[in-house]
Amino acid sequence: MRQRWLRIGGLAAVLFAINVVARLVTRLEFNGDVDRETTVGLISMVVIGLVFAVLAFAWGRDRPAGVLVADLAGAATIGCALTIFIGPFISGEGPFSDGAGVFFAQIWQYGGFFGGGTLVGFLVLTALGLDYKSQHLRRIAETRLAKPRRPIRR
Repeated sequence: MRQRWLRIGGLAAVLFAINVVARLVTRLEFNGDVDRETTVGLISMVVIGLVFAVLAFAWGRDRPAGVLVADLAGAATIGCALTIFIGPFISGEGPFSDGAGVFFAQIWQYGGFFGGGTLVGFLVLTALGLDYKSQHLRRIAETRLAKPRRPIRR
């Protein structure tokens, strides 16, 4: 259980680090240029979605789908909370400085990229037949075919 929480916490830290880098780039390089700030923010969210896609593919090989989604959702929740409540202070603002609409839009955006990335990664994994359940069913089929057929006595 400890390793599971370390994995979730590590992923949340990586997600927050991606957001910190994006905020620092926008603050130091593009301060005031709204178009470029928006582009950097979108790129950071795409990177977060790619992280979820890659991890859904990698972790889905040896974990059931429920455990996989729970781990990724836990990390997404913690990463989103850090990004929304602590991240704005890096930019020199507060969490609610742009209003409640922007605050909740960030939550929905984060959730969308989490869901989309996880879905893409898991669908690719399933399509290739490498997911946990497909591997389990393949092992069952191999063991059934490996046993010789018993003759029927009449």
